[in-house]
Amino acid sequence: MFKLAERVKNLKPSATLAVDAKAKALKEAGVNVINLSAGEPDFDTPAHIKEACKKALDNGFTKYIATPGLLSLRKAICERLKIDYGFEYSPEEILVTTGAKQAIFNFLLATVDRGDEVLILSPYWVSYPAMIEIAEGIPKIVSSSIEKSFEPDISEIEKSISSKTVGIILNSPSNPTGLIYSDEFLKGVAELVKKYNLWVLSDDIYDKLRFDFKSPKNILSIAPDLRDRVVMVNGVSKTYAMTGWRIGWLIGPKEIIKVCSNIQGQSTSHATSFAQKGAEIALTSSQDEVESMCKIFAQRAKLLSQLLKEIPGIEFIPPQGAFYLFAKVSAYYGKETQEGKEIKDSVSFSEYLLDSAKVAVVPGVAFGNDEFVRISFANSEENLKKAVLNIKKALENLK
Repeated sequence: MFKLAERVKNLKPSATLAVDAKAKALKEAGVNVINLSAGEPDFDTPAHIKEACKKALDNGFTKYIATPGLLSLRKAICERLKIDYGFEYSPEEILVTTGAKQAIFNFLLATVDRGDEVLILSPYWVSYPAMIEIAEGIPKIVSSSIEKSFEPDISEIEKSISSKTVGIILNSPSNPTGLIYSDEFLKGVAELVKKYNLWVLSDDIYDKLRFDFKSPKNILSIAPDLRDRVVMVNGVSKTYAMTGWRIGWLIGPKEIIKVCSNIQGQSTSHATSFAQKGAEIALTSSQDEVESMCKIFAQRAKLLSQLLKEIPGIEFIPPQGAFYLFAKVSAYYGKETQEGKEIKDSVSFSEYLLDSAKVAVVPGVAFGNDEFVRISFANSEENLKKAVLNIKKALENLK
């Protein structure tokens, strides 16, 4: 029997991955489940990207490379940053990682000491708190409300800052809300960062999936003087439908990138070499397929919003980006199923939809708000229509 370390005793599996796995298992068992829990595009990786990877394999590009990643890929990331944001960075300020998740993990291990607090704005991506806790830090949750478009008051964020607070994580467009932070909000956060000498981790993984089709923007766009306090996380997973390729990156000052590279060098070393060749082509070739995918997601967001408006008791703000809608469903709490089981929370609500409507969604408690569920529209319009119809019928059957 192994004695477990304290840091993992309360560690739970990712709720989003767990729901997705359950939905896929039911499908494999022959149950016709519509999976609206997925955190990945339903499109295939563009053919020219796959061909670049195949070519690398055929050319024997299968050996070790440098831990920070291919120089050519890091140069491509620099060029993409310049085109999309107008930012000037060098390859030495970039670390290629095994997915954006590892970029976040490396950074937290490098900057968070035992007892340090990191601010997370709720609702949040499920893995932020767990990663901070593994680094022996303390996630400090700042609540927000649907009435204020999930942007906490700057005064509330400031109240959450203590002498132990070291940084704040921002994610826009947001998983799970699909909302984009306003310039005014980012200006307010920037002032707090300066006042209390904090760092910022800007999770920009959905940055190209904006339904206003404008150029990406983050806190550095608003406050460029924060460059030495901001790291940016991104990757190819969402923008190029490459979730399984596991290529992400961390961008920031050379000093922190070097430390994070050392951490990675003692764990996974470099991200998969031939997958990096595919990522390079993704960044340097035509972005037409990215734009097409974003337009389709925008159409689906509009459709899903229109359909859900027909169900009484469900509240939401139409998504502005990513491929999620965060729906408030607590009006149905306290009701009972035909079998007499009470809907108590987002977990029992989601279980009821899976059992009765054959639709998989993710409980909002996983994102820090138990009154909501996350609905992914990374699925066909036909399936979205069927899913909402099934949900409506199932909710009408509650007593």
